Parts: sequence; C-alpha cells; structure tokens
Amino acid sequence: MLFPRMYHIRQTFERPVIKDIAETVKSELKKLSLEKKVKPGERVAITAGSRGVANMAKMLRATIDFLESLGAQPFIFPAMGSHGGATAEGQVALLAHYQITESSMGVPILSSMEAVEIGKTEDGVPVYIDKYAFKANHIVVVNRIKPHTKFKSPLESGLMKMMAIGMGKQKGADYYHKAALHYTFFKIILDAGRIVIKKAPILCGLGTIENGYDETAKIVALQPEEIETEEQRLLMEAKRMMPRLPFNDIDLLIVDEIGKEISGVGIDPNVTGRNRDLLGVFPHPTNVKRIFARDLTAHSNGNATGIGLADITTKRLVDKIDYQTTYMNSITGISLEKAAVPMHFETDRRAIEVGLGSIGLTPPERSRIVRIKNTLHLDEVEVSEVYEKEIRARTDLEIVEGPNPMAFDPKGNLFDLQIRETRQGDI
Repeated sequence: MLFPRMYHIRQTFERPVIKDIAETVKSELKKLSLEKKVKPGERVAITAGSRGVANMAKMLRATIDFLESLGAQPFIFPAMGSHGGATAEGQVALLAHYQITESSMGVPILSSMEAVEIGKTEDGVPVYIDKYAFKANHIVVVNRIKPHTKFKSPLESGLMKMMAIGMGKQKGADYYHKAALHYTFFKIILDAGRIVIKKAPILCGLGTIENGYDETAKIVALQPEEIETEEQRLLMEAKRMMPRLPFNDIDLLIVDEIGKEISGVGIDPNVTGRNRDLLGVFPHPTNVKRIFARDLTAHSNGNATGIGLADITTKRLVDKIDYQTTYMNSITGISLEKAAVPMHFETDRRAIEVGLGSIGLTPPERSRIVRIKNTLHLDEVEVSEVYEKEIRARTDLEIVEGPNPMAFDPKGNLFDLQIRETRQGDI
C-alpha cells in the first residue's frame, strides 16, 4: 500500500504563561487574608488529583509553604475518586508519578478509601468526602479547570467536580456517576459541591487553567463562596485556550500515546470529536473516520481507559494494559465502552494499512492523515501532503519540514514523533 508523504507543521495558539509558579501561588493566597481563619497548629488538608496538571507539584509545594508560614500543619490527601485502582496504595503510587511524595512535599500524604457522608442533596443523593479531610480543621481544594470529556455544562472539570467526585473517593464517585444518568452531571456537581462548601471546612480553592501548550496560564485563589461563579468564568477562558487539531476533516488520526495524565479518558474527545458515552454525544466540529492509538504512557500505570475510543491499536499497547485498574475506572465512571479493546496488530504499518483500507474509495496516498504525540501536545504535528494548500493559506500554521515519506523502523513501527520546540512550562 502506498502511504502519503507527511509535513511536520507547527500550530500557533494563544500563549499567556506564568513564569514564577511559587510566587504566584503565594501572592494569590495572600489576597484571601487566610491568617484571619487559620490558627497556629491547625491541620489543613490539601487535595491532590490524578491528572497530569502542569506544575501541580510546584503549586502544592508553594501552598504548603504558605500554610506553614501561618503556623498550620498541612497534609496532602488523594482526591481522585476511583483512580489508582481504587486503593489507598494505588492512589499514593499515582501521585508519585507526578513527583508528589512525602519527601518532595515535606508533609504527610494520608491516603484512604474511607469516605464520610456529610449530607444529602435535594434529590436525596448522599454526599461523601475523604475521612482524613473531614477531620481536618480546613481543606484547600487545588485543581485544574478545563472542559470535561463526558458532558458540556457551565461547570465541568475543576474545583466543584473535585469537591463532589474526587473527594468522595470510590464510594462517592461510583454513586455520582450513576446518579448523573438521572439528574445530569451538572446538577450532581453543583448540588454536591454546594453541600461540601456548606458542611465541610473548605478554606479556599486554588484553580489553574492551561494554555494550548500545556503550560500554566493562570492561577487564581478563591474564597469558598466565590468558587461556583468564578469557576464558570475560568472554564470559558480555558475552553478558548484549549489546543486543537489543525483540521476538522480527517481520514486517519494517529495518536502516538494515550494515558490518564493526558486526559481523563486517555484520548480527549474535546480534541478528537470522538465521544462514545451513555450520556450521549456532545457536538464537535471535528470528524475523524479512524483513530489509531499506538502506545500507552508509562505514567498511566497500565490504566488504558479510553482505548475504546480508538478503532485500531497495537499489541504492544494491549500488553501494557492493567485490566483491573482500567476496568475499575471505567465501571465507576459508567463508561464500559471506554475499556473496550479494539482490533490490534503487531506493527504500526499493518495498523495503518487496515485504517486506510477502511475509509472508503479515497486512495491511501491521497488520504487525510494527522499524526499527534497525544491530545495534550498539539503545537507540533504531522499531516499528509493533501493538506498543503490549506496549510499555506493559514497564518496559524507553519511548515517545519517536509513533505517526507512516512518512516518505519526495521520492525515496521513508526519512529517517535520529534517535537522540536522547548515548552516554557517544562523549564
């Protein structure tokens, strides 16, 4: 089969970026006059989630340093629902992947799957939070605010969701996902989040949003009563800056890696437009005929949730799947389809041949192919030469190299996609 030649191109996205993470965190927290609420010796629980949030370890450490300057005794607790295999040990191990450990943070990490019921919503839905957090004098909620992968609403993934679902551990996450089928995710997050703010000792929220380069664009500290309304504004800002594919009509999307630190479902539907879910499919301008997922990230720890969004994969990815972890995550999220393993092949070459052979009458060498590292890093991608005219007509796209033939190693696998630009968030 003849494959098209590929251009390596660079996209330009909006790029506000925070240079000094620690100083910004401390400056934001200082605005809240927390010294009026926190007494020396009081214990403060700080959330830590399961996503690959840019600079999260730095933000948590800066939060800890600030609280200790007030004389408080902070500790970290995992607020990630059922992730990490729904075990206390698994959640601690997951945090370690993001350099969040007791030694790096300088405080204890108290991990437990036990949750305490603190109330019920108006629909009778019980609201749970982590037992260690509930016993603390104060709770600081730290999370990224971004579009969710299952639903669209004024509140999606962020501080309110972490309070409702993340802090509720496996017990809360499982119940909330089921209840969402009856009451909608927005109502569950809104109602449960309000109960947590009212009945749990929430000290403040620390929200972050990222630009299209996976860099920290903004950090905002919020009083408990500000979280609901301000998060809605920040979500709109995050949506505006979110990275995107360079084209909407794609025959084959090659995704070099999927993983939980990339997206909650491994391959972000907000990027690909591919969203299989019992809640329904949200509208998206991108139409991808076939998705080929090449590999699983090391940081995903075997959790291949989202592989069911791909049409084709490799045997090497399938061999890395931890089915217990993957199934637990997908069952809790009422997303059984996300764990479905697609047809898989020994080599990338064979997978691409099958993919291009199933798109209709378009000759493979004239097919519309887009290749990305993952759905989080989209500033540099490869695209087939059929897009050349459109590339040259757009000011947000730049040809870096090509067109060159698709290059395979002796085993028939693609060489890794080379990203040439240093990302400010990694400096």
